[in-house]
Order: sequence, then structure tokens, then C-alpha cells
Amino acid sequence: MRSVVFDLDGTLADTSGDLIEAANVCFRGLGLGDLLDPVADAVTAFHGGRAMLTLGFSRVDGFGDAAIEAQYPVLLQAYGDAIDVHTTLYPGAMQAVADLKSAGYPVGICTNKPEALAQTLLTRMGIRDAFDALVGADTLSVRKPNPAPLIETVTRLGCDPKRTCLIGDTITDRDTARAAGVPSVLVTFGPAGMDVAALNPDALIGHFDELPDIVTQLDL
Repeated sequence: MRSVVFDLDGTLADTSGDLIEAANVCFRGLGLGDLLDPVADAVTAFHGGRAMLTLGFSRVDGFGDAAIEAQYPVLLQAYGDAIDVHTTLYPGAMQAVADLKSAGYPVGICTNKPEALAQTLLTRMGIRDAFDALVGADTLSVRKPNPAPLIETVTRLGCDPKRTCLIGDTITDRDTARAAGVPSVLVTFGPAGMDVAALNPDALIGHFDELPDIVTQLDL
């Protein structure tokens, strides 16, 4: 059976504002003020907590790898406490999910966000039940771009891992799909914009309205 799998951060939802705020909670706790900007540093937010801490600490002296590791759990706690304050779904995201399901495609999420945080975010946004499977960064012992999380997501959907596609927004998603031997569709409405075209995915979409037709054209 065919299926469609989505990345979460930067693909289904713009989570950058809450992620950046969680990192700034860490920096403020150290007396450094807000070292990250929610707009200018939005792309870094989608590379994970350690990437945000690394960028912030690069702007001041005296903080290295030890500080990053010490602050990472602080960041996760801060993010979990305020996970849906600024986060918004991209326009048309849930209509596309509904249309795909109506067309017979089971739909899942494969994210590099820790599974518990992904579950919490989706539940608070009232959309957890729209997805038939969820695999997070720590569900398995490996994460994307290793293909195993994508394959596990499709397996939990009860579908053929070779008859799926991954909808994402970064090179990580493209590489995951390639490693699994399936198509990737990258969105151009995330912080990276049209820069994702240089990654040569199997398809690009500028709005979720385009996705059902693109999936049909991929002939999974």
C-alpha cells in the first residue's frame, strides 16, 4: 500500500519561534540576554537544539562544548513548557493531509524532534489523531538521515516502505528519502525558501494545495 510521510518542524508547522525562545531562555539564565533572533536565526532552529546553542554561544566568549551539553536539557525543558506559544501550521497543511487520506494514502510523521515533544505539540495543536504513525528522534537508536526512522514510520502505517514519499524542508529529509530509495518533496515556504531547489528533490511545492497532485504524479 502507498503512504505519505511528513517531517514536522519547518514542513507541517513553523515551530521556529518557540524553539528560538527556548534557546534564549538558556542564554538569559546565564546572564547573556537573547543571543538569537526569532526571524534572522529561524533556519538554525530547524537544525536542532544543539545547533541553536552553538550559534548563540559563538556570539559570546567563554562558552564551548561543555556549556552546550549542560544547557541542552534546560532547553528541552523550556521548550516543553512553552511548545505551542508561537507555533503555527503552514497554510493548507491539514487540508492536504485530509485530502491524501481521502485518496487512500495512510499518513505519518517522521521527525528529528524527540518523540515525546512531538506527541505533546501535535496533541496541543489538536491534530495528533490525523496521523496514523509518529516516529521521533529517539524512537529508534538512529535518526534521520538514516533511513530506518522513515522505514519504521511506513511499517507502522502497515504500508510498503518502497511505496512512500517523504515531505520535508531540508537536506536531511532529502538524504533520508534517497537512503530509503523513495522520492522526496521539499517545501519552499519554510525559512530556507527556494534555496531547497538546489538540493534537487524529486519535487517542490510552494503551497500545500499542490501536494495531492504531486503525490499522484510520483506514482508511488
